[in-house]
Amino acid sequence: MNPSKQRLTNIIFWSRWLQAPLYLGLIVVQGYYVYEFVKELIGLLVNVAHATETEVMLTVLSLIDVVMIANLLVMVTIGGYETFVSRLNLAGHPDQPEWLDEVNAGTMKVKLALALVGISSIHLLKTFIEAGEVGKLTNFAIMWQVIIHLTFVVSAIFIAYTNKLMTQGLKKVAHLPIEHHNGKPTE
Repeated sequence: MNPSKQRLTNIIFWSRWLQAPLYLGLIVVQGYYVYEFVKELIGLLVNVAHATETEVMLTVLSLIDVVMIANLLVMVTIGGYETFVSRLNLAGHPDQPEWLDEVNAGTMKVKLALALVGISSIHLLKTFIEAGEVGKLTNFAIMWQVIIHLTFVVSAIFIAYTNKLMTQGLKKVAHLPIEHHNGKPTE
């Protein structure tokens, strides 16, 4: 390879490090969600004696929502860094997440899509609970939330199915014999 082409290749490969500040930013965002969780939890504990069952349930759903978003942030931060920037070298670490061994761009997409479906489900459940309060939400707003949720569900199914097809296709290609230039398989 000529020197200028090698330099260009090195620059392009190095450019992956431009994503590192993005993952650091997601860690800062996760700190914000920890703050929101603690604030919501303290609010629940302080007002639990005066809260209705519906208010407690909505607060608990909000706490679950924050946890699911935090889980999504961890997946994107750790999985994205490992997949697109650099290895974390956690082999043998007792706290290494099990899913990190299997992470690649395809599985990341599936996990993210499923996480979005879970978060959307929590929001939709909160909407249905709040719908009982007169004038809180219109049927039109509820309909659009259901449509958006179903769009997430269908998208997650298609992403998972596409990933499965691609994985099966790669496994088949890996088992094909290597061919010479004349098209005959090697022995």
